[in-house]
Amino acid sequence: MWCDVCYAILHANVRRWARENSVMPFVRLSGKISGAGDPNREVRARMLYKLFANGWDIYNSNGDQNITLSNIERKIVESDAFVFMPGATLEDLFKAVSIFVGYQTLDENLFGKATVILNSDKTWNSLFELLDSLHALGTIRQDYRDFLLNVETTDDVLASLARVTKEGLPDVGRNKIMECDTDSFEFPFAGDLKGRVCVFCSASIEDPSYLDEGYQLGKLLADSGYGCVSGAGTTGVMGAVVRGSVDAGGWTGGSNVPHIIELEGLPDGMTSFWLRPDIYTRMEAMIENSDAFVIFPGGAGTVQEMLALLIFKQMGHSLMRGKEVLIYNKPLPEGGGFWDHLIKVLKPWEGLGYFSVANSLKEVMDAVAQPTLEAQ
Repeated sequence: MWCDVCYAILHANVRRWARENSVMPFVRLSGKISGAGDPNREVRARMLYKLFANGWDIYNSNGDQNITLSNIERKIVESDAFVFMPGATLEDLFKAVSIFVGYQTLDENLFGKATVILNSDKTWNSLFELLDSLHALGTIRQDYRDFLLNVETTDDVLASLARVTKEGLPDVGRNKIMECDTDSFEFPFAGDLKGRVCVFCSASIEDPSYLDEGYQLGKLLADSGYGCVSGAGTTGVMGAVVRGSVDAGGWTGGSNVPHIIELEGLPDGMTSFWLRPDIYTRMEAMIENSDAFVIFPGGAGTVQEMLALLIFKQMGHSLMRGKEVLIYNKPLPEGGGFWDHLIKVLKPWEGLGYFSVANSLKEVMDAVAQPTLEAQ
């Protein structure tokens, strides 16, 4: 079986050969057509024609390819650009945010590749409003508009693809702080665990009130007999959660990937660590090793993780069966809650039992202590 690195090297060589020999580059098209009466059928047909006529070959032209956490990085590697169509689905939102997170974390497989969103029906607006709110709150440092190119017409799509092909993408403003020389590890843990709670949260925010609550949550989990799973970063709320659990003598596990470790480091004191090749198999490792999930204040990566959980819930995936998902909607000083815009995005799935909302750490811990988790 090919490893991801070998596949990436092979495909990069194929792409270079294709460019040198005037073979058309590949654009990956999102979305599905439900039938002859689908209102997006005509715009998709126009988009297919114009892309092909302007020198692009097309992946997923019929909208019938399945993308999973295990194969999404490979789909990114084999594509030269990405176009998202009107009629945004949950899976489309997840894939678009995932690509943005890849840009943020310097995924070399996304270098110089354009992502264009044809938002002619405004179904992408709620996602853009969410990203705007997180930028204002400080958990997203980049302006998403520089990376997820929001356009109105098929001609705008072609113009945006041509511009990025010629000019490239902006610098995200991040640099490596270390070389990754670690591997997965497991250390013995003497205590008994009632369950393992995964905390998805920000690695960038430095507001003391957020850091203090992150530390408190890690400590509360450990003091209450719960293990803490995280993205294994040292910075922001993520680092604070890990330190809280470690300082309280708790079991602490996490997963990360080499290129993010080089940006953020690896925290001390973890009991278990699962190194993975990309952010998607990293999420899968965190989901598999957790019994419940807390969506703490975070950025685009946290949104990506919440959408992945929701997709698994909707699928009835065995990895999410019986596992609680809590959104901690931290009250803001100016009114409202941190995740108000995320909850708006998730409104179509409200009331289906896929997630619940907590407004304080006490409510989070009360939900964690429910018998459903301790029975896992």
